[in-house]
Amino acid sequence: MDRPGAVNRPGPAALRVRHAVRAWHAAHGAGPTVAVALSGGADSLALLTGALAEDLDVLALVVDHGLQDGSAGVAARAAATARALGARRADVLTVVVNGAGGPEAAARTARYAALDAARAGAPVLLGHTLDDQAETVLLGLGRGSGARSLAGMTPWAAPYGRPLLGVRRADTRAACAELGLRPWEDPHNLDPRYTRVRVRTEVLPLLEEVLGGGVAESLARTAASLRADNDALDALAPAPSGPELEVDAIAGLPAALRVRALRTWLAGRGARALTAAHLAAVDAFVTDWRGQGPTAIPGGSAGRRLQVHRTGGILRAW
Repeated sequence: MDRPGAVNRPGPAALRVRHAVRAWHAAHGAGPTVAVALSGGADSLALLTGALAEDLDVLALVVDHGLQDGSAGVAARAAATARALGARRADVLTVVVNGAGGPEAAARTARYAALDAARAGAPVLLGHTLDDQAETVLLGLGRGSGARSLAGMTPWAAPYGRPLLGVRRADTRAACAELGLRPWEDPHNLDPRYTRVRVRTEVLPLLEEVLGGGVAESLARTAASLRADNDALDALAPAPSGPELEVDAIAGLPAALRVRALRTWLAGRGARALTAAHLAAVDAFVTDWRGQGPTAIPGGSAGRRLQVHRTGGILRAW
């Protein structure tokens, strides 16, 4: 993350990053102020330079998870780099990672909570790239996830924006090199104990070799196509609310719309982290009712589970 002297003249990779930020900003109508989630790695550092090159008013937010020795120093250097490059402000957000779901999930929960609290009303730009999108789709395929998961990450889901979903990871690294910036190399990104790392370093390279290249781009296109389909189906599906749901109100819907209606209703009752198995169990109350007992789904707070019941023709969750 060192900045050896003045930033060099931008080359083609830095321009690709800048143009991606420009296109995202124009498409999503964001104001002049943005927050950039900065780790000091190549992706977020390149994103920061692209936002600054577009004359955006940038607040850099650096999250220190405290999970590695020297993490405070890494965060401080990232913030100092952001200030040197021209960010109006650079804040280090120190979080405690102790939630449920394993260290990756707990770190993510803590990170997003800190970013949301510190963004001061501005959208938060994240440095996810086309390669990250491809990995996300592959992981969803391997887990048997539905179309919502295979649609990957969206460019805009308030308050989070992802301008670099069309930019390769190689371009963000090249952009940093062109600008004379040396990004931080996170050792976790090469640790084979993490499934995503093995997908990145083993699975995707093998697919590229076997299928003759272009796999990452194809997976990203698949995500974009499914995202458009999902948006259309979401618009057609009813959005029930309230403590009770009449079975007859959704029983006649096609499965794609019925399950979406159930997801919306359950989310309104406090459900979270719903899987295909959870939704299938609740859907069985509608399509395969045999007098079965309640089913449990993750609730709205850590350690809490909701119970979904059917009584007569009514579904209830508490």
